[in-house]
Amino acid sequence: MKTHNFPGRLIIVEGIDGSGKSTQASLLYRWLLTKGFTASFSEWNSSNLVKSTTRMGKKRRMLTPSTFSLIHATDFADRLETRIVPLLKAGVLVMADRYAFTAFARDVARGVSRSWVRNLYDFAIRPDLAFYFRVPLDVSVDRILSARTRIKYYEAGMDIGLSDDIQESFRLFQARIREEYEAMISEFNLTVIDGTRAIEEQQYQVRQITEEMLKGARALRFSEEALEEITR
Repeated sequence: MKTHNFPGRLIIVEGIDGSGKSTQASLLYRWLLTKGFTASFSEWNSSNLVKSTTRMGKKRRMLTPSTFSLIHATDFADRLETRIVPLLKAGVLVMADRYAFTAFARDVARGVSRSWVRNLYDFAIRPDLAFYFRVPLDVSVDRILSARTRIKYYEAGMDIGLSDDIQESFRLFQARIREEYEAMISEFNLTVIDGTRAIEEQQYQVRQITEEMLKGARALRFSEEALEEITR
């Protein structure tokens, strides 16, 4: 990944399903706003460019590990070039719920080559701060199963034949993903947060780390209209 020199800052959160990362990202985003920063929130798989293709592929179960990887990379590239980078250039703080590391974990868990996926995303910029919310596998699975009425086909990794039972397939798939995240901690300098601690304790730690990273950063204020103009 390339180091950027834009005035804005890129903060990302990662973790397996049920790690609590999205809750923490939302809380941190709102806190940044109260501190006077203009911040923008970006989510994985949210580009309009390939949304209909992804939806159709999942519905018809047409996606192979490689095509899944390529579609997500296209989505990411569009989001990076049309939204994230322009906002960073303008001095905005961008909070991303999942980043390229999600692809590094999920695609490899599906059997795609590590080096191939990393080369695919070599245009990505290195985040200023990358949080990894670590939870034991059983905690993650219990959280998801207690909160969902059903698990989706690709979410459970059913496409790679780990098990005929969707819950067992989900468990095995998440175990593979977690293993990839653990291997990335030192490779990409991920900041590990214990996702089993109380939500308030995690958020306090996340805010302290973020505040330290933002020392010296100017709190620029943009209206919603100005943000839309930046990314138009």
